[in-house]
Amino acid sequence: MARSKNRIQVILECTEHKESGKPGTSRYITTKNKKNTPDRIELKKYNSVLKKMTVHKEIK
Repeated sequence: MARSKNRIQVILECTEHKESGKPGTSRYITTKNKKNTPDRIELKKYNSVLKKMTVHKEIK
């Protein structure tokens, strides 16, 4: 079964974690269709260090 070339893996990193000064990072790996969403994505995900929902942005 052939894989689609439009679907790519992206890494999402928390935007608030760096500013908090706490050690470590909050990252998630997900996939996106680069044909439908060519821009960088932003999703609200749970940050276990900060214990709340935060905005995670796609990094390169």
